[in-house]
Amino acid sequence: RQSLEVAMEVQRSLLPKSSPEIPGLDIAGVSIYCDETGGDYYDFIDMADDPDGRLAVVVGDVSGHGIPAALLMTTARAFLRQRAAMSGEIDRIIADTNVQLVRDVEDSGSFVTLFYSVIDAKRKSVSWVRAGHDPAIVYDSGTDSFSELGGKGVALGVVRTANYALHTEDITPGQILVIGTDGIWEEMN
Repeated sequence: RQSLEVAMEVQRSLLPKSSPEIPGLDIAGVSIYCDETGGDYYDFIDMADDPDGRLAVVVGDVSGHGIPAALLMTTARAFLRQRAAMSGEIDRIIADTNVQLVRDVEDSGSFVTLFYSVIDAKRKSVSWVRAGHDPAIVYDSGTDSFSELGGKGVALGVVRTANYALHTEDITPGQILVIGTDGIWEEMN
């Protein structure tokens, strides 16, 4: 029991401690585990060296539950943050992260779904790559309509040579972007 509590504390310490503050945007994130530990993951990756002041928002979900999922989530987070610290478009960041994960998990059957987005407040756009993850949902209050940020892409850790597509869309004031995991859609109570 004590080991589970330590694992939970370590995993939660890797999640963002606060939401970033970007003029013109309201940003929030939360992760509520059904067990002591789990494979759901979100992150705000500051792109401070970027002259445009862009922010990466990442949501992922590791297959399975408990300690094994938490360990893989921690590994995926480390690979992703390391690669994101280098230059390159996000489709390349995801492809390179995938190669590293495949080396670690290809025989285990484990994988990570991921939605990696970059919000550019100056250009008023969002760019994203889907790696087997559910699409993000956009609510446009101006038109009272919903749309999805979709696209194809295989989960990380499955196929070493997977290709990922980069998508970009304009964003407008009043839009709400929701990126979640299957924990939301499968909630029963």
